[in-house]
Amino acid sequence: MRNYFFILFYILFISISFGQVNIANDSITQLEEVVLMDSLKAKQATGIVSSKVIGAKVFQNFSPVEMVSSLNQVSGVYVLSGALNTNRITIRGVGARTPFGTDKIRLYYNEIPVTNGTGFSTIEAYDLENMNSIEVIKGPKGTTFGANLGGTIILNPKEAIVESTTLRNNFTVGSYGLVKNSLGFTHADDKLSMELRYGHMAIDGYRDNNRYERDGILLNTAYKFNRKSKIAFLMNYIDYTAQIASSLSQTAFDEDPTQAAFTWNAAKGYEANKYSLAGLSYSHIFNQKLSNITSVFYTYLDHYEARPFNILDEFTNGYGFRTRFLGDFIIKEKAAQYSFGAELYKDNYNWGTFENLYEGNNGNGSLQGGALSDNQEFRTQFNAFGTLTLPFASYFSAQLGVNINKTEYDFRDMFNTATANTSGKRSFDLIFLPSLNLNYTFYPKQNIYLNISRGYSNPSLEETLTPEGIINPDIAQETGTNYELGSQLSLDNNNLKIEVTLYRMAIKNLLVAQRVGEDEFIGKNAGSTKHQGIELDINYKLTLAPKFQVTPFLSYSYSNHKFVEFIDGENDYSGNPLTGVPKHRLNSGLQMQWRNGLYWNITHQYIGAIPLTDANTLSSTSFSLLNTRMGYKKQLSHTITVGLDFGINNLADTHYAQSVLINASSFGGRAPRYFYPGNDRNYYGSLLLNYRL
Repeated sequence: MRNYFFILFYILFISISFGQVNIANDSITQLEEVVLMDSLKAKQATGIVSSKVIGAKVFQNFSPVEMVSSLNQVSGVYVLSGALNTNRITIRGVGARTPFGTDKIRLYYNEIPVTNGTGFSTIEAYDLENMNSIEVIKGPKGTTFGANLGGTIILNPKEAIVESTTLRNNFTVGSYGLVKNSLGFTHADDKLSMELRYGHMAIDGYRDNNRYERDGILLNTAYKFNRKSKIAFLMNYIDYTAQIASSLSQTAFDEDPTQAAFTWNAAKGYEANKYSLAGLSYSHIFNQKLSNITSVFYTYLDHYEARPFNILDEFTNGYGFRTRFLGDFIIKEKAAQYSFGAELYKDNYNWGTFENLYEGNNGNGSLQGGALSDNQEFRTQFNAFGTLTLPFASYFSAQLGVNINKTEYDFRDMFNTATANTSGKRSFDLIFLPSLNLNYTFYPKQNIYLNISRGYSNPSLEETLTPEGIINPDIAQETGTNYELGSQLSLDNNNLKIEVTLYRMAIKNLLVAQRVGEDEFIGKNAGSTKHQGIELDINYKLTLAPKFQVTPFLSYSYSNHKFVEFIDGENDYSGNPLTGVPKHRLNSGLQMQWRNGLYWNITHQYIGAIPLTDANTLSSTSFSLLNTRMGYKKQLSHTITVGLDFGINNLADTHYAQSVLINASSFGGRAPRYFYPGNDRNYYGSLLLNYRL
């Protein structure tokens, strides 16, 4: 019955949307702009029309607790979330085979690279309420941002841009003992702008051994020396502790999804993280045709994780610089644009493992024992890049780009130095990654574009080492070529926006992390994959009355991803669908806004079945989620604004897996654990107070 309800909803949605296309704007009074707009900040991906920016309008659909749901509204992007501290972002299927965390995707925070030396990113280290916008570049066409096979995600923090001084507090409570508070102070004048925010969140969680607590502070400030020069300082600090419930077997998932995995619950497994990011940037406009922004940055991560099989204690120091020049010149009375620059990222990763003596700790959970390993790895990534955008006519342009990457690893075993030399170095060959973008505008605000680009992915730490801790000299970088054809249409006086994209990417030297123990993996290049699909985004703004506006939207992803050649030992998986990727994903919704400050948003997400094993012998069950959020915002005076929000997640109380672990192994005679249960029906409410000084 539930499926028929959603089919009826979509038929009604499409009928209303396209049935209203011919409403003339002069037949009704135009509604004032009360719907929150996506970020007005210019795209960072200069010359790439197909990058996607989401901002306040999308953020308002979902809870302020996490940003996963907002990213899932972008076609081609799917985030599997095992918990608030365990997220795996996949773009067009790339990264789906990574066992834990986000890999093969480049993450930037205000143009500062925050992806570590082996390609891992932790988006959970950032607070959604501190975000102004998020830009997503799908595939390796982001020449200026690393050309990774999966693509790039650029997080843009909030900035004080209006000349004023304000104090803002948003307080949220909800199910599972949720308490979240975000306090912000902003100031802007003709010289100085500053955004200072402090956030605290605590939640017990839906499952056993699932508590999460986080504190964070963000400082984003800039000072203008004159109209040509500006210096900016960014500091972000996060301190969080998260208990780990881990994944469940099929039987445990069906019988009681609130339980934690047996051994993780017995060990009271958890992780504690302290993450710091500091960046100093200088912007200068040399003249009307040339500008530059240069940044230096430092990152620090202190991570402690108590696991049933051992305890991991690690810290990472990272630093580097990034510079980018932007300019233009005239060719036959038309402005051609160019950019060039370089980026260096170096980090020093130190980690050790220890015995976990939880079984003899009288039920008190994890207890650190003797050392099992002590390691260091020095990692270097260098990118040089350049683009040239040529306007052959007012309606046709081309962008040529190239990214050059050099990656090096230097591993040192500090534990076995007396008995064996397991240290080693690995320097990958210089790799050239070209890109071509063609853009043809056949009508104002209607275009068609073509992209051909080459990308790469570095092996992760586990993939570079054998289980004995020796550098694997045979491991190679993944490489692939992306072909993409798309169109962007703005119709009905720019109220109806349609984007459709067809893509195909062939990846060679497929990296596979083969599990050989409870915490032991070995990496190898096991074949090739073919990623192809269709992405559709529709957004239509309807003014139904002078004080009432409705915006239905839809994003659909069809992912036909397969192993072209994949031989793992005696098993030949060639031709099978790619593990960890749903073939069909659909996100849709309705945003309703009244001019008096009242809004009501409804969103729906459908996720198709996901293959869980390379042999395709087991798949997850498809599911649908329905969420709603409504609120009211009122300016009481020139200085005071208040707002109230209320939301319900998983309105239909669906039993589903929010994340899955592919190719799960069984240990100690227990069934393999594939599933991370999603939350049941839950509620939240927020109170906003904004005071303008």
